[in-house]
Amino acid sequence: MTHSPSTSFLPAGLLRRLTVLLAGAALVLVIAPFGTAQAVPAFARQTGMKCVECHMSWLELTSTGRRFKLGGYQITKSTEEGEVRPLVTLGFDDPAPLVPLAFAVQGGVSSSQNTHAGTAGQTGDFPRDGDVILQQASVFLAGKLVDHVGCFCQWTYDGIAKHASIDNTEIRYANEYSGNGLRALYGVSVNNNPGMSDIFNTTPVWGWPYITSSLGVAPNAQTLINGGLAQSVIGTSAYALVNRTLYLEVGGYGTSSGVFSVMHAGNPLGNRSVLDGAAPYYRLALQQDWDESRQSAEVGLFGLDAHKYPDAFNPVGPADHFVDTAVDAQYQYITDLNRASAMFTYISERQTLDGTYAGGGSSNLNDGLNQLSTKFSYYYELYYGVSVGYQRTRGSTDQLLYNTGDPLGGSASGSPNTSARILEFDYLLPSLAGPDANRTTRLVLQYTAYTRFDGAAANYSGAGRSARDNNVLYLALWALW
Repeated sequence: MTHSPSTSFLPAGLLRRLTVLLAGAALVLVIAPFGTAQAVPAFARQTGMKCVECHMSWLELTSTGRRFKLGGYQITKSTEEGEVRPLVTLGFDDPAPLVPLAFAVQGGVSSSQNTHAGTAGQTGDFPRDGDVILQQASVFLAGKLVDHVGCFCQWTYDGIAKHASIDNTEIRYANEYSGNGLRALYGVSVNNNPGMSDIFNTTPVWGWPYITSSLGVAPNAQTLINGGLAQSVIGTSAYALVNRTLYLEVGGYGTSSGVFSVMHAGNPLGNRSVLDGAAPYYRLALQQDWDESRQSAEVGLFGLDAHKYPDAFNPVGPADHFVDTAVDAQYQYITDLNRASAMFTYISERQTLDGTYAGGGSSNLNDGLNQLSTKFSYYYELYYGVSVGYQRTRGSTDQLLYNTGDPLGGSASGSPNTSARILEFDYLLPSLAGPDANRTTRLVLQYTAYTRFDGAAANYSGAGRSARDNNVLYLALWALW
């Protein structure tokens, strides 16, 4: 018997499991009193500003946060005469530390709609479903290093894979020019993930949702710019924000090797991508702030052109060619009482699969893949938030590429087409330091509902599993130190 597409965010099967999730939340509070994160307390300790000045709610940057990042993380609160800056501190009221360290932990409980690979009654394939999981823990070196040079460097322990490796990392040089009616913030970023240097949350690196369950079933197709080169490459890009309106960035990426192997440290070769030559990256955006920066809007485009070997262990012969072109837009309205934002990103990828096709890994020499991501968020009094989003993948039918035979993630039709709706509630927990202190702990309740998965609403993999069987309810605690 097949299932029809999901028609509500909370089907009866998951409602019955909500009690288990809420019971697990108490244990989550114990294991995670401290994420992939661009928002880290090291910035607040350095600048003396509250997190909500630079973020609508972390990770999403405000106009102030975007300028702080463009400026190379340089803003530092002043010290009084005779005051000594500590080497390291976790206190927000202390002088700015010389070494800007921060820490983060994500823990959570997941409940999937169907924990069987195929039809009901088979052996469960989600042995940790309903368990409290330490999803990841990170340490950051994030802030000013010397004049004009700052960094955002992250090392992460994956609690699912039980493995630690480098995460999103950049070192940035920044400066400013003013004269002849022109003002520009400009600089250079060296990083290990295309788009990491961007200042808007519409690019995949910093895109919403900012936290998801690592135990849920993921669709089997993603565009290359959507994490396909993360912690596999090293790139350098030059950027400029001209008259607070025009943002330009251009650069290139290559496989991190030799002395640059630090950019993939701890990330095994089987998880990495190997490029043939350099991969150009570009970014263009128009932005505008008004109403004393309470409102802002942005429209832009970005893209990547890369030749990637299909087998990282054997980088010889023809490489596959990926051309990713994306358009994006963002609007923010930010006050202390009400905060709202809307985002839109559409990525179109052209694939010429010379290597994969020659090796018998694809039915087509030329394929295409398109991904749409939208979201709207509203926060009341800074700390109570709700977000809704819609994500969609459409692409060429390719039996050899997508029909993997996997009962969870395969596509019997050879189609990558997937659609999902996401509903998320957030609450920033009060700090023990008092009501006016930075709130650096977030409780998240998120539900992802699929109406189509890997090409179909029902029996998508040929094993009797429906799209809605992959619906997942996720209760998480995300905390920063």
